[in-house]
This record gives sequence, structure tokens and C-alpha cells, in this order.
Amino acid sequence: MAADTVTTTVTELPESRVRLEVEVTPQELQRRVNETAAKLGRDLRLPGFRKGKVPPPVVVKQLGREAVLDETIRGQLGRWYLDAIEHAKVHPVGDPDLNMEELPAQGAPFQFSIEIGVRPTAQLGDYKGVSAPKREAKADEAAVQAELDQLREQGARLESKDGAAAEGDFVVMDYKGYVEGEPFEGGEGRDQLIELGSGRLIPGFEEQITGATSGEERTISVEFPDDYHATHLAGKPATFELQIKDVKAKEMPALDDEFASDSAGFDTLDELKEDIAAKLRETEETKIEGEFREAALDAVVAGATLEVPDALVEARAKELWDRMLGTLQQQGIDKDTYLRIAGKDEESLLAEARPDAEQALRREAVIAAIVEAEDLKPADGDVLEALQASAVQEQTTPEKLRDRLQKAGRLEELMDDLAQRMAVDLVAEHATAVPAPDPEPEAEETA
Repeated sequence: MAADTVTTTVTELPESRVRLEVEVTPQELQRRVNETAAKLGRDLRLPGFRKGKVPPPVVVKQLGREAVLDETIRGQLGRWYLDAIEHAKVHPVGDPDLNMEELPAQGAPFQFSIEIGVRPTAQLGDYKGVSAPKREAKADEAAVQAELDQLREQGARLESKDGAAAEGDFVVMDYKGYVEGEPFEGGEGRDQLIELGSGRLIPGFEEQITGATSGEERTISVEFPDDYHATHLAGKPATFELQIKDVKAKEMPALDDEFASDSAGFDTLDELKEDIAAKLRETEETKIEGEFREAALDAVVAGATLEVPDALVEARAKELWDRMLGTLQQQGIDKDTYLRIAGKDEESLLAEARPDAEQALRREAVIAAIVEAEDLKPADGDVLEALQASAVQEQTTPEKLRDRLQKAGRLEELMDDLAQRMAVDLVAEHATAVPAPDPEPEAEETA
């Protein structure tokens, strides 16, 4: 698709940068101008035309070619940038420096230039037969017990108890809160179930319920945190009137054959333990294989020759940071909140990301070099297999999904990803596994 819309001339620059001279064809430019004019014409009222039916040439004449052209370029520049990158077959790193020419005359192409960092080029050393550490999967009784404990938690029951509420108990209560002697919105609840020691309430709230008994009334005093989500309450002292209606203790099921049958359908507890151990071992083996593949690739990276300029590392670190912020925002966490939780500023976090960013660039360069050296190309069957899960989810066939990606100009991106995976497969298949050293206790605790 890019070949139909733009042409590019690539000039290599120092420091793993390139300049792309981009020319948008007159046909593509006019097609997009007509689209823009049609959109603008939807709200245009002109004598002799129904609303939304003003022809694009009339819209251009009415609003002025320069205004419509400027709107077109601002709306399409991102698309043309991606077309230019695809046409030039470069792999950008970081944000581009864009330079636009003057608005083109009628029938002339639109020209602009881009300077951007690109993936560095690696000169390969040995990439077949490298040695890489690989640890053995071990049966971890503590991990099996943790899974059993989780199953017991799921099967636990809350039973009313006599006596005072202690940490780990649950309290059923009604409450009503006051700030400056007045009830506040959201400060009243009935039959609320509170777990003592969970730390989910305002600091000091749970501690002042500890020791309460069923039927007791209490008045407690707390202070809302300065960063409380309801800003009109943040930092203010409050009192709560409590009516303790019940105190409950968590009753855990016994760890026996009956528990194995009720919780997971096994005849005996030993069978349940064996099943849990097998699943944990399978998960651990998958993790170990991933670690080995990465270690083998890093061994190849260590033997390769390439330069990664500081500017490129900084650009990739910024990409990693922006990607993480996007993930956090999907979870409802903004940048300021994350920085406050981390207790660091953005510059410090970017500096911490630099080693990972540099290694990521080195890996990508080495993988690309292996793909080229081995002329790795996924077969159509590989593509269809990779699309199988997505096709099922979208209720279509892998063949139709492949054709759709091809029409959208995205099939080559998938094939590049598959070729890169083939390169790592090749490295791992030819690598020699050596015993991995046992992790130090501090490292295990930190992890």
C-alpha cells in the first residue's frame, strides 16, 4: 500500500540515524483532499445544495484550497509517516524530527523529510553452539503448600464466634461518619463486613475495632489521609459511630481426602498434591525454557560487534517509559500517582531503564542479523498457525484473517515477528546448556 501513496529516498546519517525524503504522490494527495472536503462539507450550508451534499470541489472553492489542504495534511501526516517507514524498510527508534515543505501547488506532490533513529546494525560472531546457563526444574513443596492454602482459603467459611474480635476475624457492623459534627456523603453503611488486619480502611479504623464484641457500640476517631481519593475529605479528622452486629472467625477446611474431593474432584489428598506439583512443574519448565532462550540470545549478543549510540538508548528508554505509562493509565493510575508511589522522579526512572533499553536494542539488532544471515522466512503454514487463536476469537478462518491483514498492509509486520522468533529458535536449538548457579538468598528474596 505504501508504494501507491509515497516514495522515499533514504540517506544514512551518523549515530544510527537516517533521513527520509518523502514524496506523497499527487494522486494520493488529491484523494485525501477530496475526503477532507467531503467531511467539511457535511456541516456546510450553501444555496442550491442540501446539507451534507456539497461536492468537494465546491467546498474547496468556498473554504479555499489552502485551508482544505492544510487540514488534509494535518490529518494524514501520521498515515504518510507510517507509509514512508514501511516503504523505506527501516525500523525506527524514538520520535522523528519532521520537516515539512511548503504547501504544494495544484497537481504537485507533497514533500516532507524525517530524521529518526533506527535499529543499529550488528556484525555477528558465533551464533550457533553458544553456551548458556539452564537451571533444573525442582519440586517445590512450599509452592505446592501455597496452592493448597489458596484452595483452603476458597473453601473457608465464616462462623460467628463468642468473645472479642481479633486480627484475622471479620466484623459485621453498621456505621455513620461525621466531619466537623456533620454527616458526610458516603459516610454511612449497614451490614458492612470488615476483615481486621486487611489494611483496606482509613489508617486507625481497624485497630479501633479490635477487641469489640457482638452487640457493642463504639465511637472512634480517625483522620482521612492527605491523598484520600475524595478530595473534600482529604486530611480532615472524622468520627464514626459503630454498631457491632456480629464477630466472625474464618474456619478453614481440614487438609484431608474429603477436602481433595470437594475442592478439586480427586479421590485422595495425595492425588491432589501430585496434580498441583505436575502443573507447577510444567509452568516452571516453560519459565526455564524462556530463561534459557534469553540467555542463549544474550550470549550471541555478547559475541556480536555493534555500536548503540547514547541518543538511541535514551529514545528507547523513553519508549519503554511511555509504554508503561499507557499500561498504568488503562489500570486507572496516572503518571503523578505512579511517581509518588515509586518515590522517584521521571529522570531517575528513565536512567534506571537505560540498561534494559540498551540490551533490548542489542538483541533486536542481533536477531535481525541472524534473520538476514539465514534468510529466515516463515512459510504460509507458519502464518496461519500464528493466526489460529485470533481467528477463533474473531469467529473467522486463519486464511481470511491473513487476507485481511494483507489488504491492510499489516501482514509483513506479522511475518517479521515470526522470522525473529525463528531466529531465536535457531539460537536456542544449537545452544549448549550448562548448569545454572544457584541464586543467592538475597536475590531470591528481592525477586
